[in-house]
Amino acid sequence: MQCGRACPPRGVKKSSNGWRYVSAMWLFLPVLVAVLFLLCRWYLERQMVENLTEKYVFITGCDSGFGNQLARQLDAQGLRVLASCLTPEAAEQLEKVTSDRLKTTLLDVTNAENVAAATEWVKTCVGNKGLWGLVNNAAINYPVAPNEWLKKEDFAKVLEVNLLGLIDVTLHMLPLVRRARGRVVNLSSVVGRLAHPGGGYCLSKFAVEAFSDTLR
Repeated sequence: MQCGRACPPRGVKKSSNGWRYVSAMWLFLPVLVAVLFLLCRWYLERQMVENLTEKYVFITGCDSGFGNQLARQLDAQGLRVLASCLTPEAAEQLEKVTSDRLKTTLLDVTNAENVAAATEWVKTCVGNKGLWGLVNNAAINYPVAPNEWLKKEDFAKVLEVNLLGLIDVTLHMLPLVRRARGRVVNLSSVVGRLAHPGGGYCLSKFAVEAFSDTLR
Protein backbone atom coordinates (compact mmCIF):
# COMPACT_ATOMS: atom_id res chain seq x y z
CA MET A 1 0.00 0.00 0.00
CA GLN A 2 1.38 3.39 -0.94
CA CYS A 3 0.66 6.54 0.97
CA GLY A 4 1.27 10.14 -0.09
CA ARG A 5 2.10 11.15 3.46
CA ALA A 6 3.63 9.42 6.42
CA CYS A 7 1.28 6.80 7.81
CA PRO A 8 1.18 6.02 11.52
CA PRO A 9 2.62 2.63 12.37
CA ARG A 10 0.15 -0.15 12.77
CA GLY A 11 -1.06 -0.68 16.35
CA VAL A 12 -0.39 2.87 17.64
CA LYS A 13 -4.09 3.58 18.16
CA LYS A 14 -4.55 0.24 19.89
CA SER A 15 -1.64 0.99 22.26
CA SER A 16 -3.14 4.36 23.14
CA ASN A 17 -6.45 2.72 24.01
CA GLY A 18 -4.59 0.24 26.18
CA TRP A 19 -2.99 3.02 28.21
CA ARG A 20 -6.38 4.65 28.69
CA TYR A 21 -7.70 1.34 29.98
CA VAL A 22 -4.81 0.96 32.45
CA SER A 23 -5.26 4.55 33.67
CA ALA A 24 -8.97 3.98 34.20
CA MET A 25 -8.23 0.83 36.20
CA TRP A 26 -5.85 2.72 38.49
CA LEU A 27 -8.51 5.37 39.07
CA PHE A 28 -11.11 2.70 39.80
CA LEU A 29 -8.90 0.75 42.25
CA PRO A 30 -9.14 3.24 45.19
CA VAL A 31 -12.91 3.34 44.76
CA LEU A 32 -13.07 -0.46 44.85
CA VAL A 33 -10.89 -0.60 47.99
CA ALA A 34 -13.06 2.03 49.70
CA VAL A 35 -16.25 0.14 48.86
CA LEU A 36 -14.81 -3.16 50.15
CA PHE A 37 -13.66 -1.45 53.36
CA LEU A 38 -17.12 0.01 53.99
CA LEU A 39 -18.79 -3.33 53.30
CA CYS A 40 -16.46 -5.13 55.73
CA ARG A 41 -17.03 -2.47 58.36
CA TRP A 42 -20.79 -2.66 57.87
CA TYR A 43 -20.68 -6.44 58.25
CA LEU A 44 -18.46 -6.45 61.36
CA GLU A 45 -20.47 -3.75 63.13
CA ARG A 46 -23.58 -5.88 62.80
CA GLN A 47 -22.09 -8.97 64.37
CA MET A 48 -23.85 -9.53 67.68
CA VAL A 49 -22.51 -11.40 70.69
CA GLU A 50 -25.17 -13.70 72.05
CA ASN A 51 -26.11 -14.23 75.71
CA LEU A 52 -24.39 -11.12 77.05
CA THR A 53 -26.04 -11.56 80.42
CA GLU A 54 -24.18 -14.85 80.85
CA LYS A 55 -20.72 -13.47 80.09
CA TYR A 56 -18.32 -12.23 82.77
CA VAL A 57 -15.69 -9.52 82.30
CA PHE A 58 -13.07 -8.65 84.94
CA ILE A 59 -11.64 -5.12 84.78
CA THR A 60 -8.78 -3.70 86.86
CA GLY A 61 -8.40 -0.04 87.79
CA CYS A 62 -12.08 0.94 87.86
CA ASP A 63 -11.70 3.80 90.35
CA SER A 64 -11.85 6.44 87.63
CA GLY A 65 -11.07 7.17 84.00
CA PHE A 66 -11.28 4.54 81.29
CA GLY A 67 -11.78 1.56 83.60
CA ASN A 68 -14.67 3.24 85.37
CA GLN A 69 -16.37 4.24 82.13
CA LEU A 70 -15.86 0.80 80.58
CA ALA A 71 -17.38 -0.91 83.62
CA ARG A 72 -20.44 1.34 83.37
CA GLN A 73 -20.86 0.83 79.64
CA LEU A 74 -20.50 -2.95 79.70
CA ASP A 75 -22.93 -3.11 82.61
CA ALA A 76 -25.42 -1.01 80.64
CA GLN A 77 -25.11 -3.47 77.74
CA GLY A 78 -26.04 -6.37 79.98
CA LEU A 79 -22.70 -8.05 80.69
CA ARG A 80 -21.77 -9.28 84.15
CA VAL A 81 -18.97 -6.93 85.14
CA LEU A 82 -16.49 -7.78 87.88
CA ALA A 83 -14.80 -4.48 88.65
CA SER A 84 -11.73 -4.08 90.83
CA CYS A 85 -10.93 -0.78 92.55
CA LEU A 86 -8.02 0.38 94.67
CA THR A 87 -10.15 2.18 97.27
CA PRO A 88 -13.42 1.27 99.02
CA GLU A 89 -14.83 4.72 98.25
CA ALA A 90 -14.42 4.23 94.50
CA ALA A 91 -15.99 0.77 94.65
CA GLU A 92 -18.98 2.08 96.59
CA GLN A 93 -19.49 4.96 94.17
CA LEU A 94 -19.35 2.63 91.16
CA GLU A 95 -21.95 0.33 92.68
CA LYS A 96 -24.30 3.28 93.18
CA VAL A 97 -24.40 4.17 89.48
CA THR A 98 -24.63 0.64 88.03
CA SER A 99 -27.01 -2.31 88.13
CA ASP A 100 -27.05 -5.19 90.59
CA ARG A 101 -25.21 -7.33 88.01
CA LEU A 102 -21.98 -5.40 88.55
CA LYS A 103 -19.86 -6.58 91.47
CA THR A 104 -16.77 -4.92 92.90
CA THR A 105 -13.69 -6.03 94.79
CA LEU A 106 -10.61 -4.27 96.11
CA LEU A 107 -7.34 -4.97 94.33
CA ASP A 108 -3.81 -3.64 94.45
CA VAL A 109 -2.15 -5.29 91.46
CA THR A 110 1.29 -4.90 93.06
CA ASN A 111 0.25 -7.03 96.04
CA ALA A 112 0.58 -10.76 95.35
CA GLU A 113 -1.84 -11.70 98.14
CA ASN A 114 -4.40 -9.24 96.77
CA VAL A 115 -4.11 -10.76 93.30
CA ALA A 116 -4.52 -14.30 94.63
CA ALA A 117 -7.56 -13.29 96.69
CA ALA A 118 -9.13 -11.48 93.73
CA THR A 119 -8.64 -14.58 91.60
CA GLU A 120 -10.49 -16.75 94.12
CA TRP A 121 -13.27 -14.17 94.25
CA VAL A 122 -13.59 -14.22 90.46
CA LYS A 123 -13.68 -18.03 90.47
CA THR A 124 -16.56 -17.93 92.93
CA CYS A 125 -18.44 -15.39 90.80
CA VAL A 126 -18.07 -17.09 87.42
CA GLY A 127 -18.38 -20.73 88.49
CA ASN A 128 -18.03 -23.08 85.52
CA LYS A 129 -18.70 -20.36 82.95
CA GLY A 130 -15.15 -19.02 83.02
CA LEU A 131 -14.09 -15.47 82.24
CA TRP A 132 -15.17 -14.12 78.87
CA GLY A 133 -12.98 -11.04 79.14
CA LEU A 134 -10.02 -9.81 81.17
CA VAL A 135 -9.26 -6.10 80.84
CA ASN A 136 -5.93 -5.05 82.36
CA ASN A 137 -6.48 -1.33 82.79
CA ALA A 138 -4.81 -0.45 86.11
CA ALA A 139 -1.84 1.86 85.51
CA ILE A 140 -0.01 4.95 86.72
CA ASN A 141 2.03 7.48 84.74
CA TYR A 142 4.00 9.30 87.44
CA PRO A 143 6.60 10.42 88.25
CA VAL A 144 7.33 12.09 84.92
CA ALA A 145 10.54 14.10 84.57
CA PRO A 146 13.80 14.12 82.60
CA ASN A 147 15.57 10.83 83.24
CA GLU A 148 18.55 12.40 85.00
CA TRP A 149 16.21 13.86 87.62
CA LEU A 150 14.83 10.45 88.53
CA LYS A 151 16.03 7.52 90.59
CA LYS A 152 15.81 3.81 89.89
CA GLU A 153 12.97 3.57 92.39
CA ASP A 154 10.91 6.01 90.32
CA PHE A 155 11.11 3.69 87.31
CA ALA A 156 10.46 0.60 89.45
CA LYS A 157 7.29 2.12 90.92
CA VAL A 158 5.70 2.50 87.49
CA LEU A 159 6.88 -0.89 86.25
CA GLU A 160 5.47 -2.62 89.36
CA VAL A 161 1.96 -1.41 88.51
CA ASN A 162 1.89 -1.15 84.72
CA LEU A 163 3.89 -4.26 83.86
CA LEU A 164 4.50 -6.70 86.71
CA GLY A 165 1.03 -6.19 88.18
CA LEU A 166 -0.52 -6.72 84.76
CA ILE A 167 1.49 -9.91 84.24
CA ASP A 168 0.57 -11.26 87.68
CA VAL A 169 -3.15 -10.68 87.16
CA THR A 170 -3.02 -12.21 83.68
CA LEU A 171 -1.20 -15.36 84.77
CA HIS A 172 -3.70 -15.92 87.59
CA MET A 173 -6.74 -15.35 85.36
CA LEU A 174 -5.64 -17.18 82.20
CA PRO A 175 -7.15 -20.57 83.18
CA LEU A 176 -10.53 -18.88 83.64
CA VAL A 177 -10.19 -17.07 80.31
CA ARG A 178 -9.33 -20.33 78.54
CA ARG A 179 -12.37 -22.03 80.05
CA ALA A 180 -14.68 -19.47 78.44
CA ARG A 181 -12.56 -19.18 75.28
CA GLY A 182 -12.37 -15.50 76.15
CA ARG A 183 -10.02 -12.62 75.43
CA VAL A 184 -7.31 -10.70 77.28
CA VAL A 185 -7.27 -6.95 76.66
CA ASN A 186 -4.14 -5.13 77.82
CA LEU A 187 -4.45 -1.35 77.82
CA SER A 188 -1.30 0.02 76.22
CA SER A 189 -0.51 3.41 74.66
CA VAL A 190 0.95 5.07 71.60
CA VAL A 191 4.11 5.55 73.70
CA GLY A 192 4.39 1.77 73.67
CA ARG A 193 5.46 2.18 70.03
CA LEU A 194 6.90 5.71 69.92
CA ALA A 195 9.27 6.47 72.78
CA HIS A 196 9.35 9.76 74.63
CA PRO A 197 11.77 10.82 77.39
CA GLY A 198 10.95 11.08 81.05
CA GLY A 199 9.99 8.34 83.47
CA GLY A 200 9.00 4.70 83.43
CA TYR A 201 5.59 5.01 81.76
CA CYS A 202 6.99 4.70 78.25
CA LEU A 203 9.17 1.75 79.26
CA SER A 204 6.24 -0.03 80.85
CA LYS A 205 4.02 0.35 77.79
CA PHE A 206 6.72 -0.97 75.43
CA ALA A 207 6.96 -4.00 77.72
CA VAL A 208 3.16 -4.42 77.77
CA GLU A 209 3.19 -4.50 73.96
CA ALA A 210 5.84 -7.24 74.05
CA PHE A 211 4.00 -9.26 76.69
CA SER A 212 0.78 -9.02 74.71
CA ASP A 213 2.57 -10.31 71.61
CA THR A 214 3.76 -13.36 73.55
CA LEU A 215 0.17 -14.18 74.50
CA ARG A 216 -1.08 -14.26 70.92
